[in-house]
Amino acid sequence: MSTTPERLRSIHERRVRRGFYILPNLLTTGGLLAGMYSLVRCLHDDYVAAAVAIIAANVFDVLDGRVARVTKTTSEFGSQYDSLADLVAFGVAPAILFYRFALEPWGSLGWLAAALYVICGALRLARFNVQRDEVAKRNFVGLPIPAAAEVIAASVLLYFYLFATAPTMADDPVRRSGWLITCYLLAILMVSGFRYFSFKEFELRHRQPFSVLMAVIVLLIVFLAEPQFFLFVGSVGYAASGPIRSLAGRASRGGRRDDGAGSLTGTSDSSSFRAS
Repeated sequence: MSTTPERLRSIHERRVRRGFYILPNLLTTGGLLAGMYSLVRCLHDDYVAAAVAIIAANVFDVLDGRVARVTKTTSEFGSQYDSLADLVAFGVAPAILFYRFALEPWGSLGWLAAALYVICGALRLARFNVQRDEVAKRNFVGLPIPAAAEVIAASVLLYFYLFATAPTMADDPVRRSGWLITCYLLAILMVSGFRYFSFKEFELRHRQPFSVLMAVIVLLIVFLAEPQFFLFVGSVGYAASGPIRSLAGRASRGGRRDDGAGSLTGTSDSSSFRAS
């Protein structure tokens, strides 16, 4: 007896009604609540708290995926719920923070830049969902939306750390221009074809070289000493790593062609760009 599509749909519906995995979805809910809290703090002009809430949402986002993989509780429902939560925590919340803190004096140009960030973030999430099984696990195609949000949050924290007496950027057109350009750049990077390391293959429960342990300890010390600088340099460096890898790969392939190699050995690079 052949299995009909109706029968498969019925089996799927029964499985959904049976229940959901609590722990990873609870962590996803924590990230969603952190994003909502960031929005509330923006309404009260508390930009530092709003930025910290976005970073906290990023922690929840990392944990829910790790916990789901380790406990083997991944599900299609969890993936879709995670995407919806990400759109709020890393799309809408950073865009409002952008707009209220630096882009509002630009008028229509400011809110359109924030809107473009949200739209590109939604497109990035949708593209990730449909390409989840096609793109290599070690790379993301396009800047992940949590990383883009981290750039915004880290920049706000660093600004208040360096200029604690400046409540807004309304009186500083040079810095406002830089933030406007940054908003457009982040939006473009999210929908680009640049490859970014996913770090999914790095498992803390597996044996690692001694050098990895020392590197983690050094990074932890730097974070505890200067968290604002650490978050800013790390987030901006990660956002820039995609274009840098692309340029380095093209230069390497160009050098091999000049040497008469004939064929391109970096086929994995080109295949990841086709996914965009």
